[in-house]
Amino acid sequence: MSANEPLTEARARQFLTVALEEARLGLAEGGIPIGAALYHRDGTLLGRGHNRRVQDDDASMHAETAAFRNAGRRRDYGDCVMVTTLSPCWYCSGLVRQFGIGAVVIGESTNFAGGHPWVAEHGCEVLVLEDPDCIALLGTFIAEHPALWDEDIGR
Repeated sequence: MSANEPLTEARARQFLTVALEEARLGLAEGGIPIGAALYHRDGTLLGRGHNRRVQDDDASMHAETAAFRNAGRRRDYGDCVMVTTLSPCWYCSGLVRQFGIGAVVIGESTNFAGGHPWVAEHGCEVLVLEDPDCIALLGTFIAEHPALWDEDIGR
């Protein structure tokens, strides 16, 4: 897949499986079930991670941040795809914009509609899947832990 070729839904769903695994790991650790993965457009997994705000007592450790950090340093991110189980918040949307990540795959934006329209307005390819597993996983968590969820999104 070339850097200019649009992502297919099939490829995006394939990428999402790793992010969803990460979200489930976060939940199993007692954290917020949001996962992410950073891929090269050719399908190479560069980094993966999950929200670790609770586990690390670190408000900045969002899933996208963890995946980005675990990918290591690159000169250019235009040929990369950030995959996340949830629409990225403003903090994570800023990370995508700051480093010029070329595409974002979003598992769902039902439980939280973050900054992905803003990211798209600035030329980033955005694909929202509204995946039922992502919606159910976070929706159940929010219903069971509303105070922790509100803390995570800054309410």
